[in-house]
Amino acid sequence: MSAETEQAGSRAARSGGGWLLGPVEPAETLAPEELRPEQRALAEAAAEFVEREVLPRMEALEAHDRALLVELMRRAGEQGLLGLEIPEAYGGLGLDRTSATLVGEALAPSGGFAVTHGAHVGIGSLPLVFFGNEEQKRRYLPRLATGEWIAAYALTEPGHGSDALHARTTARLSGDGRSYVLDGEKQWITNAGIADLFTVFAQLEGAGFTAFLVERGFPGVSTGPEYEKMGLRGSSTRPLILQGARVPAENLLGEPGKGHRVALGVLDIGRLNLGAGALGSSKRLVQIAARYALEREQFGRPIARFGLVREKLAEMEARTWALEAMVYRTSGLIDAQLRRDEATDPARATAEYALECAAVKVYGSEVLDYVVDEAVQIHGGYGYMREYEVERAYRDARINRIFEGTNEINRLTIPDTLLRRALQGRLPLLQVLQGLQKELASLRRPAFFDRPLEEEAWRVEALKKVALMVAGLGVERFGQALEEEQELLGAFADMVIETYAAESALLRARKRLAAAGSDPLAEAVARLTVDRAVRRVRELAGRSLAALYRGDELRLRLAVVDRLTGREPVDEIGLRRRIAERVLEARGYVA
Repeated sequence: MSAETEQAGSRAARSGGGWLLGPVEPAETLAPEELRPEQRALAEAAAEFVEREVLPRMEALEAHDRALLVELMRRAGEQGLLGLEIPEAYGGLGLDRTSATLVGEALAPSGGFAVTHGAHVGIGSLPLVFFGNEEQKRRYLPRLATGEWIAAYALTEPGHGSDALHARTTARLSGDGRSYVLDGEKQWITNAGIADLFTVFAQLEGAGFTAFLVERGFPGVSTGPEYEKMGLRGSSTRPLILQGARVPAENLLGEPGKGHRVALGVLDIGRLNLGAGALGSSKRLVQIAARYALEREQFGRPIARFGLVREKLAEMEARTWALEAMVYRTSGLIDAQLRRDEATDPARATAEYALECAAVKVYGSEVLDYVVDEAVQIHGGYGYMREYEVERAYRDARINRIFEGTNEINRLTIPDTLLRRALQGRLPLLQVLQGLQKELASLRRPAFFDRPLEEEAWRVEALKKVALMVAGLGVERFGQALEEEQELLGAFADMVIETYAAESALLRARKRLAAAGSDPLAEAVARLTVDRAVRRVRELAGRSLAALYRGDELRLRLAVVDRLTGREPVDEIGLRRRIAERVLEARGYVA
């Protein structure tokens, strides 16, 4: 990398998206192995709560026993699991983002209960934590911290799913100025059947998109019947109906016309939380599948001895391991931002890493889809039967690619965020792109590498260059019209996501190697993850360049991609065999 390009990338390294512009050192990131003992103890307490209180009652929860759901939420409140990020002054624990992420991961195997909890502590409570005034916080947060009240977030409307900021629900100030009158309907609202407090978004007359705190008991507030969902049946999901709903004027949340700040400020957290939930579910599924494979016999031996089953277990482990690295790297970035700036605005610190949260959401939901599908496959016909946990897990997993913004919307968020920050002068993307064009003309892969994972580190930097090259060429070709080329934007986003996953796994592995000197599992997972990312980015770059160029110009650009990403094939079979052996020895996920 040229000195000019490296300098620009270094200046941006700690900014959201800055890792894409230059090398990142392991010391700059948080790895799961570095979690503090008190954080691990909190996660263990949450996992014990799930095993003791929730999983034995899953049948009743799945049968829509909402009284039981409320009771379990109250018990979670007694355990301190509902006030995670609520400040101590309002009855909460005032924990950092990473601690809250750990709890979300630990609760994930409880399916619908985990979603109920996540909606309450995340998008339900955090709008008030981030944007509420003192009186609002003192009135509501202590109740939310204990579970006396349950929270919900009401944004989506019929016909306005991904385009939620253009909602049709209206709000107008009453004639006496003492209340707002809300009319409209929200759909697919998690916790709607049990919530006492809703964060509701409406178009305020004369101001625009605005947030309100709406109590269930306010006149004109009601909910429709429960939706019959494919999965997550243990959670309550209903429409919220507002018919001349009277909301006291003091319950306007934030500033009039600034509801988008409230909505988007917590959606980033929701996306990270979803990734953490996907991680927790994937870990449990690796365990379930490994133990079943060791116990189930066919042709006179456990199916765990068959190569194609071991290959599945290894890939489930590797993708989950990389996701774990991504999740805690991202939560660590948010916490570091808060510490570094001594920020008092956690929503702004989170928004700084909107790109990374979107990447975690997409990668996590798609990893879980892969893992649960293979877990069912390992179970064979039994995986299709209701009495096996993987059947419920399969149904529960599908929604993750849809809520907290569809994966398509999250993919578009990535290039939009990068370009917007470049134009604002917050990220030296254009400067790096200019330096990159000169660099690519002479860049060559080193003839040999001396240290473990040194080649993988070079390849990750090469992936960044390929992604940035394709992005720069797309801007050069289409200019502002690039926003209409969604296929190209999606391909670029996938290159970024794959690179973030590969680099996160690599940085985690390098930390483990530095600490232990040797770590065969970490090295195998990092090599496998980087190699998969290289193959995927090569494919995406080729597809994108073919849409931009023809003939000699296309061949010239493809040659650059080949020079940066080409190498001898990795022994994937050998790597997966090593990983599978560790999984089977541990009878589950190996951290």
